[in-house]
Amino acid sequence: MYFLPYNKNLKDFSRYLRTHSTMGEILLWNEVKQNKLCGYTFYRQKPIDRYIVDFYCKPLNLVIEIDGAVHLDEAVKLNDEERQAVLEKYNLHFLRFDDDDLRVDLGWVLQEIESWIMAKTQGELYIRNIKRK
Repeated sequence: MYFLPYNKNLKDFSRYLRTHSTMGEILLWNEVKQNKLCGYTFYRQKPIDRYIVDFYCKPLNLVIEIDGAVHLDEAVKLNDEERQAVLEKYNLHFLRFDDDDLRVDLGWVLQEIESWIMAKTQGELYIRNIKRK
């Protein structure tokens, strides 16, 4: 058993992010809240270490990130990679989706997450970065 470091200084900013979510984050939250997705509890805008992740499921060690247009910037991409590398040291797994994919094909996103959960719970490998075909 391990614990994830919690930075209480991020609590207010985390609350702010929850009240200023992107459309994609709102759509996904409506599908995962109240244990709707495979019976797992998800948290949104969860502070972990010195970062805030979009969605977090403790039993699966799963972080789901929703990347909007700003994540196309090279500097932001590098920051995302560094951030992910730090958090992966806590044995966290990442799934990343484009915000557009959530708005255009939420069903596909949910199917990909459910497939990952099934693979994880059955001991199979997972895909880190999911891109719509």
